[in-house]
Amino acid sequence: MALRLRMTAFNAQRCRLRHLGRKLDMCTAEATASLLQAEETFSACLARIDALILKPLLQAEPHDQKGKDNFKLLLLLNDRFQALWNFTEENYRILKQKCSTSESFCIQDFYTVWKGDLFLSLYIQYFVTFANYVVVHGFEHATKSRSEAWKHHKTVLKQFLTDFTSETSMSLALYTVLHKPIRDHVEQYILLLTKLNEALKEGPEKDLVTSAIKEYVKLESFISQVLDEACFTKALWKSLGYKFTDMLCVPERRLLEDSRNLPISASTNRSDRILLFDDVLVLIQGNSFQSFDLKLVWVDKNCREKSAPGVYGLHIITPEETFFLSAKDPQMKAVWQWKLNQAIRQALNGKRDFPLWGKTGEGTEPPSCRFFTYVFRLEGKFKNATYEGKWHWGKPHGKGTLKWRDGRNHVGDFKEGLEHGFGICLVPRRSEDRYDCYKCHWYEGKMRGYGICEYGNEMVYKGYFKDDLRQGFGILENPSADHPFKYTGQWENDKKNGYGVWDDKDRGERYIGMWHDDHKHGQGIVVTQSGVCYQRTFHAGRMVGSGILLLEDDSVYEGNFMEDLTFVGKGKLSFANGFILEGTFTNKLGQGLQTQGILNTSNEQLDDRITKAQLGLEEFPVEKRWKGIYDQFLEFIHSGCKEETEESFTGFHIQTSKELRKSQEYLFCQRGTEDVSWKMEDILEELVQHQELKSLQPYLDKALKSSLHPLGKLLKALMIAFQATYSGIGANRHLLTMAQEEVKYYAKKIWEFYQGLLHLALEQKGQLPTKSADGETNRNTYSTERIQKEQLEIVLWCSRFLPVAKETLFDQKACSIVLPLILPCFYPELFMLYMLYHEREDDLYCQGIVDLSLFPDIKLLEFLDVQKHLWPLKDLTLTTNQRRSLIKDKCFLSATECLQKLITTVDPREKLVILQKTYEEIESTVSRVVEKDYKLPMDDLLPLLMYVVSRAKIQHLGAEIHLIRDLMDPTNQGGLYDFLLTALESCYEHIQRMRLHQRENCHGTHNS
Repeated sequence: MALRLRMTAFNAQRCRLRHLGRKLDMCTAEATASLLQAEETFSACLARIDALILKPLLQAEPHDQKGKDNFKLLLLLNDRFQALWNFTEENYRILKQKCSTSESFCIQDFYTVWKGDLFLSLYIQYFVTFANYVVVHGFEHATKSRSEAWKHHKTVLKQFLTDFTSETSMSLALYTVLHKPIRDHVEQYILLLTKLNEALKEGPEKDLVTSAIKEYVKLESFISQVLDEACFTKALWKSLGYKFTDMLCVPERRLLEDSRNLPISASTNRSDRILLFDDVLVLIQGNSFQSFDLKLVWVDKNCREKSAPGVYGLHIITPEETFFLSAKDPQMKAVWQWKLNQAIRQALNGKRDFPLWGKTGEGTEPPSCRFFTYVFRLEGKFKNATYEGKWHWGKPHGKGTLKWRDGRNHVGDFKEGLEHGFGICLVPRRSEDRYDCYKCHWYEGKMRGYGICEYGNEMVYKGYFKDDLRQGFGILENPSADHPFKYTGQWENDKKNGYGVWDDKDRGERYIGMWHDDHKHGQGIVVTQSGVCYQRTFHAGRMVGSGILLLEDDSVYEGNFMEDLTFVGKGKLSFANGFILEGTFTNKLGQGLQTQGILNTSNEQLDDRITKAQLGLEEFPVEKRWKGIYDQFLEFIHSGCKEETEESFTGFHIQTSKELRKSQEYLFCQRGTEDVSWKMEDILEELVQHQELKSLQPYLDKALKSSLHPLGKLLKALMIAFQATYSGIGANRHLLTMAQEEVKYYAKKIWEFYQGLLHLALEQKGQLPTKSADGETNRNTYSTERIQKEQLEIVLWCSRFLPVAKETLFDQKACSIVLPLILPCFYPELFMLYMLYHEREDDLYCQGIVDLSLFPDIKLLEFLDVQKHLWPLKDLTLTTNQRRSLIKDKCFLSATECLQKLITTVDPREKLVILQKTYEEIESTVSRVVEKDYKLPMDDLLPLLMYVVSRAKIQHLGAEIHLIRDLMDPTNQGGLYDFLLTALESCYEHIQRMRLHQRENCHGTHNS
């Protein structure tokens, strides 16, 4: 089948060729004979020109530099001539052979048609090279040659030239004889093809010949224009002084217009003469001139300069200068405007039009956006810099690269002549062979927004800039071995100012507090690697006044102390055993610590309010921490969430140079492979569609987990700040409340920014809520009214159990919707603080669990006073030689396994659900034992729950309970979850007291 199809296609093609090559009539044969005769005559003429003109000229090689340059052009002209002659000879031979072997002819025999493109190319190359030779006065210099070869041929040459021209000037005669025969031959081609075309009938052959005629007519026009431009340019070089000619004269350059021929003037006192070439615009003023590359010239016809009456202006724009051209006639202005635009367009295309100006001056205006390389010369920011990239109306605009001679380098986006958008800037350090590398966002020529700076001294800054200075939230890190440190916090005017965290890895301590002009200034907390923690007031980097020092053995000192933590002056030292020493402390060299004061031994144990004192709550209100992060996101929303500025405002989720580059590729080149599109327009659209609570939570969960959604970026920045404060050295129990309220505030701010994004989305869709006459809020199609109503009902229900509903509806939503979604991000550091804070209680609890685990099931049930009719004895399956009284870990097994899942989740909601299921499993087991539905009263529940807790053996149960209590949804307070959590807490405390009571009994027996 395939073979048959190929044969069918081949036969169809053969038929088309047969049809295309059908025989022509006698008139066509005559045209072929005429072509042969013309080619024979033309070939003979070219042979004579070659022998009598070109060869003698090539033998007369000059010795001066200008003559040598012209001689190179003559060599090239000869190459073009030989190529044209050889091609003509070759095709003439083929046609002659065809005529001698066949009496029939077809259209393929006319090589001037079938090889028209090659003919045109050879003719164009010859006449362009010929014009170049004319422009530099090549024939004038050649005829002045003093070589013997030239003198020998001069007489013969004169006789030959008289056959072609009556010119007496040798140079003019050479000019004529080297172009006129060839130009005339093109006219012969047109005449022959025209006769052939008249003889043909309508069809493909006639269309081909018609098309060929048009191209040869264009060639004829092109030759005429090329020669006219060459003579026009040659006359200019002859009229200008040697200074201008030597600097401006280039063989390929052509004069297109001269203000002396078509009057136009530049701005006042700017120039005496204006010359438009095919590559530059030249303004001549006295003995000096200015030239402007046409590739970087823009013509604005809408001249905004106030012109005198009857003056018509053009605004000329170049990279560093702008000026006006004024004409007294609108027609003159129009001609200059058109010629300028066509010259610029052709310069940008890298070639002249064919023909040069067209028949009626057709042609489009040059593009306003271009790609070009330019070196700035004038004083200014970019002096001596080379810019390679996109331009728009005389200014760098788009992607580009700037390079200075001193090694500076900027690659990135530009707008209206200034760095604007993302860019990478390299700045050499003077004293070292290294660079500072800024990968940053720019705004109107200055760094603004998020960026990463890798300094030559190995320090790295990741944060926000404004006006080329570090401003807002940022991280400065020095990973070098000499003095490693890390600062995370607020910056102002390139200095540390405001709230920040400083890690001194040499000293093994962390400072959390206020800064001013790069110094610790104001209230501050210092946490050390050894566990010591203190809070002091700082002034210009030095500690002043008294403070509180919390030691690792739970002792607390309040008073003045030195940087090495030596007590000095008045103070009070409270020991963990309850003793209090109050007085004046001194520390003399070689004598150790001395004091004069009073020791109070009346207290048996130090109050937990002192040993577990929480620092920083009043000194660092949570609203004032990390304002630099919130401000950027708030500004992004206020700016309308424009996608091109997104990374500038919200880029702090990017912490490496590689990620930053990928981020820009995502923004400006292509999207990532995520399943969800996070383009800003899609984000705002989805926000409107997911207002109902059922779909809102899954949407927020997905958004917060994405590094491409603004809310996900905000969460990542907050995670960085949180870890900088509370991870590692910052894991100190005295910072628990700070961390806890900070996480809650994060949820509030994220909810606030969600509301801001939603408001913007609704505003853009014209669906903002409106106030009705009675003051109620009405919404359009998408409404959050139902969610607000549900939350309001919950708050009102809670108010029956709580004296005062302190939290607002806004905080309720933040806590119930957002907090469970973000808690996993902060859980490791936060739970570590809970474990440290409740370490002592958990130790007692664990020891109590160990003691209770020694009991078999029946003994433990009996010990815990569980009523016997509730014992699940049927669950105590016996094996050989096994006694029921010795079986362990069999009773209430399902409830125990359920409670053990408490540590498998970080969400307080899910932990409470596990606790409820544990309660249900206990009830289910009891109901099975008593063989009826049984609702456990509190008196029965607590012993059974204590049994399950003792068998579950959950570590750090105190930390778990208090984390749930502190972070659970406020709407659960006073309900079943609250009741069950209180019951679990009672079991936990009872197990502690059992162990503590045993310890006290043992201590009393030992004393006896």
